[in-house]
Amino acid sequence: MKNTYHTLIIGSGCAGFHAAERLYDLGVTDIAILTEGRNKGTSRNTGSDKQTYYKLSLCGGDGDSVREMARTLFDGGAVNGDTALCEAAYSTRCFMHLVELGVPFPTNEYGEYAGYKTDHDPRSRATSCGPLTSKYMTEALEAAVDKRNIPILDGMLAAEILTENGEVRGLAAVAVETGEITVLSCRNIVLCTGGPADIYRNTVYPESHYGGSGLAIAADAEMANLDQWQYGIASTDFRWNLSGTYQQVLPRYISVDRDGTEREFLYDALGDASLGLIFLKGYQWPFDSRKMNGSSRVDLLVAREIKQGRAVYMDFTRNPRGLEGDFRVLPDEAYTYLERSGALFGTPIERLDHMNTRAIELYASHGIDLWRERLRIAVCAQHCNGGVAVDAHWQSTVKGLYAAGESAGTFGVYRPGGSALNATQVGSLRAAEHIAAQPPVEPTVAPRYTLPLIRRGRNNIETLRREIRDEMSRIADFARDPEGMRRLHARLDELCEHFTERALIADCKETADWYRLRNTVLSARATLSAMLCSAEEIGTHGSAYIVGKETSAADSVRTTRTLTRQSGSRIAPVIPLPDPELWFETLLARQR
Repeated sequence: MKNTYHTLIIGSGCAGFHAAERLYDLGVTDIAILTEGRNKGTSRNTGSDKQTYYKLSLCGGDGDSVREMARTLFDGGAVNGDTALCEAAYSTRCFMHLVELGVPFPTNEYGEYAGYKTDHDPRSRATSCGPLTSKYMTEALEAAVDKRNIPILDGMLAAEILTENGEVRGLAAVAVETGEITVLSCRNIVLCTGGPADIYRNTVYPESHYGGSGLAIAADAEMANLDQWQYGIASTDFRWNLSGTYQQVLPRYISVDRDGTEREFLYDALGDASLGLIFLKGYQWPFDSRKMNGSSRVDLLVAREIKQGRAVYMDFTRNPRGLEGDFRVLPDEAYTYLERSGALFGTPIERLDHMNTRAIELYASHGIDLWRERLRIAVCAQHCNGGVAVDAHWQSTVKGLYAAGESAGTFGVYRPGGSALNATQVGSLRAAEHIAAQPPVEPTVAPRYTLPLIRRGRNNIETLRREIRDEMSRIADFARDPEGMRRLHARLDELCEHFTERALIADCKETADWYRLRNTVLSARATLSAMLCSAEEIGTHGSAYIVGKETSAADSVRTTRTLTRQSGSRIAPVIPLPDPELWFETLLARQR
């Protein structure tokens, strides 16, 4: 392995593989992908009932335009107009590139790519390959990288981004198996490590995904919208979103106390209205403070049961109370949906088998038989809508440090479902184009890196990690307690200051665990800082229900972002939607 590169890409998901492929084809061939596990990460190991790719409409007779899609993204709130316009303008180009690579998006015999509406989507821009869309994308992009013989430094954990005078100079990396530190020189880094996946206990991120937000934070890059997350009901033994038909077949929600006493808590609280709200969770899966008197009451009631010490389950083997064979008790929307699906019969599992048998097979492949077993659930963190603050080239405030996909903070408050997959492709392409357009520079020698003092003793990494994650899920998920967050932020501040004294490993082979914990601590502290700032300045909005400030202030957040550096945060205005030159003759002359 050589130690000098023009550009390093960190991460082996949709964004990372695409960045490498595009850089190579643009002539930047002195590159490598660095990953702690080629087959790890969210892109390859997660999905949903119908995992969505969001792009400009490419079918039917309904109108759409680049500016209209950009407006949709921008109107989600806390989104910069320049990145919104790029994500709209590049969406078709990136989507068709995936098609050419063999990703099997459904099309009719005339070449129209079928679409449907997803959450926060006024048009039918969404499309899907089924529950594993991002996995298919990753595999297709990986094949493109392998075809170009781009080196992949596998089993290497990015430990620290090395900078000088605010510019990238290299990267310190840890061999996961041995703990050996390697220092690599580079002029550019494209961070494609996904969101801060390790800061919550209740999470639907795959267990193989930790995230790398702490790398950017430690490098003093500005972060954006770390207070904006997406939370929803998911299974916890096997981490998976329970949206779509999992809800629309109307499973039974039950809680069980420590004595084994079982009750249908949704029906106890809501009566027959619970049936319609369960159905709506299929369309309205994320918690939304605007729907606290609607479908998001389900999330609030599930979380209340768990915080009172009860285990909560979805049960597909029996119908919920209120649905004793007479489907006419359902709201019109639910009744019509099931009628048109030919599913006005039987139990939830029988309806699910009729409508989406692959949803059952998915759990069976992970040892869970929905025909016989209840599914333990929680309201889980699924997606961070914040990340590294980037410009229209997806470059951070640190020169040479780029971020793409969920690593970048471009999503805002209410992102349309599936926009994250489009963002992996657009952001990585914009970064690659900008890197390729820079004047050539002489390679530099590997920068000096002073290894932190990592103390030996009885390993306490997992204990510290568990304490942080438990507290984050208890006081800083969608239901946020400002007092509790302030106390935890102070504790994390103190832990950061004394990290080398507090975090102990028994053997040098555990060095990667030490760096992962540091990443978690930095990410959690910055996230709490952003949450506290927006709780005080804005209050309840989006996915954030602020205890003591329950009145929603959704409208006031639409033109601001929460910006964070290290552990300090501020509210700042967004960049408005641009109105760039579109006169053909001018653009043609400029290109010449």
